[in-house]
Amino acid sequence: MYNDKLPPHDISAEEAVIGSLLIDGTAIYEIATFLQKDDFYHEPHQYLFEACLELYKRSESINQITVAQELDRLGKLEQCGGVAYLSHLISVVPTPLDIQEYGRIVYRLSISRHLISAGQQITSIGYQADPDPRSSIGKAEDILLRLSQTRGTRDFMHVRQVLDLYFEPHPVAEGEQAGPLPKVMSGFNAMDNITGGFQRSDLIIVAGRPGMGKTSFALNVARNSAIEQNAGVAIFSLEMSGEELVTRLISSEASVLSSQVRLGMHSEMDERKILNAIGTLSETRIFIDDSPKLRISEIRSKARRLLYEQNINLIIIDHLGLIDADTRMDNRVQEISYITRNLKALARDLQIPVIAVSQLSRAAENRQDRQPQLSDLRDSGTIEQDADVVIFIYRQDYYYPTREKWEAQYPDREYPEGIATVHIAKHRNGPTGEVSIHFTPKYYRFENIAAQEQSLI
Repeated sequence: MYNDKLPPHDISAEEAVIGSLLIDGTAIYEIATFLQKDDFYHEPHQYLFEACLELYKRSESINQITVAQELDRLGKLEQCGGVAYLSHLISVVPTPLDIQEYGRIVYRLSISRHLISAGQQITSIGYQADPDPRSSIGKAEDILLRLSQTRGTRDFMHVRQVLDLYFEPHPVAEGEQAGPLPKVMSGFNAMDNITGGFQRSDLIIVAGRPGMGKTSFALNVARNSAIEQNAGVAIFSLEMSGEELVTRLISSEASVLSSQVRLGMHSEMDERKILNAIGTLSETRIFIDDSPKLRISEIRSKARRLLYEQNINLIIIDHLGLIDADTRMDNRVQEISYITRNLKALARDLQIPVIAVSQLSRAAENRQDRQPQLSDLRDSGTIEQDADVVIFIYRQDYYYPTREKWEAQYPDREYPEGIATVHIAKHRNGPTGEVSIHFTPKYYRFENIAAQEQSLI
């Protein structure tokens, strides 16, 4: 029934914007931050606004004479009604002082037209009847996301407004889900003392060689923040199934071997532990997506939807190397760079921290101490540049599985059994450093070390 209707527009408002600029060219400062050429419905008005913008970019005066000359130079003066139409535009302006209000009307109606166009594209997706409904939904969400990102520019805010966003209390009514958290704590005290917790809009890279416990560390952070802060956590598990992930969570929470949890081969006491762990975990706000192949645009769409539906406070992605770029690129380094830029943009857009697990290259294996460095980030590209925090997980007992092998190499040092080193190698807004935490591989569990133990390591 909408086919016979003209798209939303207001010619009078468009005329008032252009006419105001012809009267007072400096008024373009008030609208250039949010208004674009394509926001005008009437084509001659698009050419007129484009001419004004070109003069503005060249720092030249904007008035009836200069705009007419610019249009003539572009060969579009007659298409715009000539000099007579410019005079008409000046005559119909109520007052140039309200140019921002006129511009807002033009902008609002432009968004309405873009929404209609997006709706038509989504309708077309529906008619294609893709056999994978998740793919169709992802495409539809991505259309709306592109629209919001394209037109979602922000203006300047006084520092007081920014401070209010971070420090204004957000009381939660009984039974209501928690709102935005100013920061998400990992639950590892020594590390949180250095980082101050994971800040909103931060991209955090957790990296290590295979077998170091990167995924277990990320899951422990998810568990700690969900239980201790009532944080909503979204986990994109591209490597492991949801069942494997939950088995690890139960094993860690119950201190029961994951094989016994999976196969049901456990004692009556272990069964009580498992049931208690299931009860604890079922009360958390942890959400798992175990799609094995995801494009960055799909992660963005799903995360945005979950934020709106569940007020999530943290996103964990396991792992970075399995995400697909939206377009084919020349090499994997370019793809990873594209992905990390988009993950950082996602963190900023949703105003929540994003943790991405990443592999390290074999370079660390060739060093005597095997300590990881920032240059070891696989397909690094811009990983180090885009990340706000880079954390390396390193365990010496992985390379020296017996006390005898360790003492043969380091006879004067205590065997670091069950000790994992967490190295904060980059911290954009704070200090770097190393801390130690306990790791129990059979339960996939990381735990705090008491302060007095920490000082002895």
